[in-house]
Amino acid sequence: MTRLPSLSGERIVKALGKAGFQVLRQKGSHIYLKHPDGRATVVPVHRGESVGRGLLRKNDKGCRFRERGISEVTLMDRTATEPS
Repeated sequence: MTRLPSLSGERIVKALGKAGFQVLRQKGSHIYLKHPDGRATVVPVHRGESVGRGLLRKNDKGCRFRERGISEVTLMDRTATEPS
């Protein structure tokens, strides 16, 4: 298993959006996302803090990513936005 990167909540929400999740609602600093096929997750978005690897792994399993995990979606997003 690959080591999960340390990611901000905002970056996770962005990656989930690219994977088809839509923001359902927000309560305080927690954003609730849902996929059209019924999968759902909650991501804490705290300024200046990253989401822990344990919670990232839980979101990865809860979202039931098959071919690639959220870390790979996010890493692909990073390489697409970084200048060459």
